[in-house]
Amino acid sequence: MKQELRRQQTTQLLLDTTKALIAEKGCESITMKDIMDRSGLSKGAIFHYVKSKDEIFAWVLQDGLNIVNQHFYDRVKQSKNFEGPLEAITSGFSELENPGNVMNQILVYLLGKSGIPEIDEVLKQFYEQSVRQSREWIASGQQHGVIPLSVDKDKSGELFVLLALGLRMRAFLPAHNPSFQMNDYIQFLKDTLQRD
Repeated sequence: MKQELRRQQTTQLLLDTTKALIAEKGCESITMKDIMDRSGLSKGAIFHYVKSKDEIFAWVLQDGLNIVNQHFYDRVKQSKNFEGPLEAITSGFSELENPGNVMNQILVYLLGKSGIPEIDEVLKQFYEQSVRQSREWIASGQQHGVIPLSVDKDKSGELFVLLALGLRMRAFLPAHNPSFQMNDYIQFLKDTLQRD
């Protein structure tokens, strides 16, 4: 138990340190030495858990998905209507369009390294987990009677993830006055999930 607690504390320290460094410096500039210096962990302590900064970046992506998922299910427990859980999901949507968002920065960085098997696996897992969670959220809404059974959870879940990824990537493009805004995305979710 003591070893598991130490592992959890070290993992959280690595996550928090890496997030702070990415927010300050971006992904490219961070070195393992930066992570060691900021966290106070030795090289051996870090490499006991990970092989590279890219692996820590993968942890940050995973952690972000887990936090959103937990937030959603916390709201499901508190609310028996459609609006509560939907608000839990959409409350962080403004971050999809923020180029300074740590998850967005990691995704762009890792996409730039695609073709490396370890990176491709991280990106694949991120995408698959995102789609799986989206489908599970829809299924949960259907089980609670707030989303019609006529909604295809598989296609809709994946479509929502594709749109979210598009918004994340658009944050890095020099687009001016896009016609599809965040409110349009939120309304599209509502219209799709409440249709009958």
